[in-house]
Amino acid sequence: MISRDTLNPADMTLGQRFWQLNWFLILLICTLASVGFMMLYSAGNGSYSPWAEQQMLRFGLGMGVMFVIALTDIRLWLKYAYLFYAGSLILLIAVEVIGTVGMGAQRWIDLKAFNLQPSELMKIALILALARYFHRLSLDEVARPAYLVFPTLLVAAPMALIMRQPDLGTSLLLLLGSGAMFFLAGVRIWKFLVVGLISLSAIPVIWSMLHVYQKKRIMTFLSPESDPLGSGYHALQSFIALGSGGVSGKGFLKGTQSHLSFLPEMQTDFIFTMYAEEFGLIGGILLILLYTTVVVYTFAIAMRSRNHFGRLVCMGIATMFFLYFFVNIAMVTGLTPVVGVPLPLISYGGTAMMTVLIGFGLVMNISIHRDMLISRHGEVSNT
Repeated sequence: MISRDTLNPADMTLGQRFWQLNWFLILLICTLASVGFMMLYSAGNGSYSPWAEQQMLRFGLGMGVMFVIALTDIRLWLKYAYLFYAGSLILLIAVEVIGTVGMGAQRWIDLKAFNLQPSELMKIALILALARYFHRLSLDEVARPAYLVFPTLLVAAPMALIMRQPDLGTSLLLLLGSGAMFFLAGVRIWKFLVVGLISLSAIPVIWSMLHVYQKKRIMTFLSPESDPLGSGYHALQSFIALGSGGVSGKGFLKGTQSHLSFLPEMQTDFIFTMYAEEFGLIGGILLILLYTTVVVYTFAIAMRSRNHFGRLVCMGIATMFFLYFFVNIAMVTGLTPVVGVPLPLISYGGTAMMTVLIGFGLVMNISIHRDMLISRHGEVSNT
């Protein structure tokens, strides 16, 4: 294998980039996905149909896309970040016009072969757009409020469209992830405190704008026993399944709440509950540790990157990944309201799977090009 010290990141051949792929990260991703296949097999009562087989095919396709992204020149992502954002925004607008309705929400575009959820793509697009914008600013410019207007609009536009679908959970997580990127870019903490105080004062207005089902979810979160057969059913069945799993679990394919059809959405939002029932507290902790390893390792890759754009993209993806696995687990354990957030790489879903793999493709791209210095104007230097 060629030593990395002899390679110029800007002049690497495709073969040289391939050998510089982060194989440990690939192993972590494949391990998480394998847990997902196993649980979808269990959700299908010991059958690869209807979920596990489809998820394996999607993962294979997603891995191909991930490798392609990892092997491209990082400067392409810097150059076309705004274009990717614009395309994702257009798709969100298209949902308003031609989107299909499912479970009371209009979030998908029917492409015949599969349903595309543009809000998932926007997660990556927004990270790229914000990283490109802040890459070109000095710390003095980041400190000036005038320079924060444009990135704020970059966040507000997709948030407004996603809330109209309605998808409050995704829009709030998009806001939290974007806020983390503002902080990582150097925005001072007192500005977050001001925004937080304004948001608290606006709670009555925000509450009045929520849909009836969203208000019901919040009230159910506070007291799920008040409607055990209605809005509180999901949460209560999740608690029963988690408790029945005990310390070591009931064993693979032996979960009663899931296999007797008491646990709803076990292949998507509540797949962690099914996993914890079958593998217990020990299995749940091990899975959380695996997720934590991915997040910490991705942040480590970010810290080794010598260009600001790469660091911001890597940290943004690590933050997004953390938020989604944390909120999903918090949701099924009763720490947050039920908001319909999938468990990354494990829950059934094509667009969500593809989004995560696109994100990690970018992380590996940044790992390969970690020694490339890119100026604020996009010029490359290796010294």
